[in-house]
Amino acid sequence: MVGVSHFFYVHRSVRATLAVGTLMLCAAGCTRQDGRDMATQFSETRPQEFFQTSVDRMATLAMHDNLESLYLLMNKLYARNPAEWRKSGFIDARAAERNVRNAIEQRTALAQLGNRRDLAALSYALSPEFLGDRVGAFIYAIGSMLVTAHGGRLEFFMTDQINPTFVSNAARNIEKATWLLSQRQNANGELMLFSNEISEEGSNLSFATEFGKIVARLDLLAQMLDERYRRIGLNYAQSLLFLNFLPVQ
Repeated sequence: MVGVSHFFYVHRSVRATLAVGTLMLCAAGCTRQDGRDMATQFSETRPQEFFQTSVDRMATLAMHDNLESLYLLMNKLYARNPAEWRKSGFIDARAAERNVRNAIEQRTALAQLGNRRDLAALSYALSPEFLGDRVGAFIYAIGSMLVTAHGGRLEFFMTDQINPTFVSNAARNIEKATWLLSQRQNANGELMLFSNEISEEGSNLSFATEFGKIVARLDLLAQMLDERYRRIGLNYAQSLLFLNFLPVQ
């Protein structure tokens, strides 16, 4: 019995040793893998990122993704409404898209909208009085509104401030614009722009889905900004509560 007991004890010990060894190897492999990933990510870091907080970086990435979603929507709207880009006078839809994209990112006016931007441009683009390229005008209006809501910037740093209320308001405006896009009709009772489609042949809700992504990013950023400013106030209140002097350097 002693021999048998000793055998099972040794067997359990060997299995335990092997298990620990396996875990150590896995941990070492994971660590090396994580190290390589961290090294790769660090090598891709741009110098200006050292002047960004995590919220600044998130706001910058969200702005980039929101504009890319908007440009995707523009491409899809031109595909469904090819007569619109022809009104702009460009040789093809791609040239019309580049013009709108440059106007948004360089904060210049879109010729067919005059000096209208943001909400004024959005209202005009969806009005019966507007006879120009409605797709370009609609996308430009939303893009310029997004940039304005973020303080007129596309990239954000420690010295910048973003008003979370304006960001949240932009999200609500996009929700309304999405609804108007699917409902607004011309004098003949036809949709001004074709976007989502629900028919016997099938459904295409990709426009609503992409707009929903933009709204979700804006709402998340607004919450993050609210929390950051709340924490600043809370940290100050805690310093008063515990009678701590604030650092001066």
